[in-house]
Amino acid sequence: MASRSILILAGDGIGPEVMREVKRVILWFSEQCGIDFTVSEGLVGGAAYDAYGTPLHDDTLDQAREADAILLGAAGAPKYDALPFEVKPERGLLKLRKELDLYANLRPAICFEALADYSSLKKEFVSGLDLMIVRELTSGVYFGEPRGIFDLKDGEREGINTQRYTTNEIRRVARSAFELARQRQNRVCSMEKANVMESGVLWREEVEWVGDNEYPDVELSHMYADAGAMQLVRKPKQFDVIVTDNLFGDILSDAAAMLTGSLGMLPSASLGEQMEAGWPRALYEPVHGSAPDITGQDKANPCACILSFAMAMHYSFDMGAEAKRLSDAVEATLAAGIRTPDLLQLPGESPASTTLMGDAILRELDHSLAYN
Repeated sequence: MASRSILILAGDGIGPEVMREVKRVILWFSEQCGIDFTVSEGLVGGAAYDAYGTPLHDDTLDQAREADAILLGAAGAPKYDALPFEVKPERGLLKLRKELDLYANLRPAICFEALADYSSLKKEFVSGLDLMIVRELTSGVYFGEPRGIFDLKDGEREGINTQRYTTNEIRRVARSAFELARQRQNRVCSMEKANVMESGVLWREEVEWVGDNEYPDVELSHMYADAGAMQLVRKPKQFDVIVTDNLFGDILSDAAAMLTGSLGMLPSASLGEQMEAGWPRALYEPVHGSAPDITGQDKANPCACILSFAMAMHYSFDMGAEAKRLSDAVEATLAAGIRTPDLLQLPGESPASTTLMGDAILRELDHSLAYN
């Protein structure tokens, strides 16, 4: 098997801590399964600003363009809050997404059975939950022009952000959602605000066109995004694949995240067009952020970052069996009662550290070899 190149951008906050455990997992698959990974590392976010005065150096962007997959930890920390907007740590992540044209953000919301009691909803509503939110990631209100804060003649100020989409931007992310649905339960629900937004009307019409003309075998439904938010907390298992725009996807995916028990359990993938090697340009990251309140304390949950690597094996390296092995190892670790602080519920429970959680997952991987 040809070598797979991975660029690791650990970033800020707990990023380096959770990425340390991912590197141990990568090494395990290299040593135990003979998979040849070529791993390089770079800086992003606040770490890059400290080193270069920019949240994403051009050399790092060039590395990202050459890598088969990028693993990112987190970007941002309170000490950077006073920086000008254009050099804040988060701009490095946004630039990566935009420059690499990573237009389809995949946010799975899976409730492991061992965590079904940890959700904000009753167990019967989330037990067995497995849905996928596909968020358009490189257009919409986060990138539209004009944008900015402007002084008005009467002394007031005006803040402007522009929601905009084109036919191609909508159709390509819709195709990603329909393709995923074919691998799952064959159902797509598209969410927008066509009742009050022209961009929502266009979104609905273009998703409908893709469904009718290219995926007639996939069941397509439409829902206003605010109604979708209500239904996510009312009856989440009604959904299979949800496709939506950048802003609504940001909000809806975070709402879905809490159904699973902890942000520390949720991975994500941001995918673009296919490269010459045949797999998509891709960046994988946990959704939990930099968590500055626990940085450096060995308390962070590494599962989301580890599961992000599992997504990389599945979507970038065509290693579905290996991805499942890793996901099963995480699930077995949770079933054994091993919990980082974010997963504790009862007084007197003893938390596992980031390192100990990584140790436990590696032990489960070792055990999986005995059943082959």
